[in-house]
Amino acid sequence: MRVTKRTNIAIRVLMYCAMNDDRLVTKHEIAERCNASENHLAQVVHQLAQLGYLRTQRGRHGGLGLARPARAIQIGAVFRALEAPVPIAECFADTDNTCPLKEGCRLRTALTDAIETFFAHLDEITLDALVCDNPRLEALLAPATCR
Repeated sequence: MRVTKRTNIAIRVLMYCAMNDDRLVTKHEIAERCNASENHLAQVVHQLAQLGYLRTQRGRHGGLGLARPARAIQIGAVFRALEAPVPIAECFADTDNTCPLKEGCRLRTALTDAIETFFAHLDEITLDALVCDNPRLEALLAPATCR
């Protein structure tokens, strides 16, 4: 399984917000610190806000932050929300499924079980487990200081 760029960026956004939970952060600073394009980041932020993971505030003093405590955000749930719509193999696609083996192939069941095991493991991990007491991550995601 390969994690999509969207999910990768989403986890970076959530980690950045968790590490800076004392203030609203901007998409621009996240893009800089997390090496992501602002366009792609804007789409991910919008989706995370719709899913209830982020709160956004418009205006001069606007920005974004976590909509719930980091300890209440299961990484597995985030992955499910962002990855589940993406078929892992052709046989999972509703359209464009031209596999001639689909009627007798057991691989789909095996892959389904493997994906559920993957998500179940990630369900045990919360956002705060990724960021709390992690000084190396804190150094990487700390706001840039004036030079």
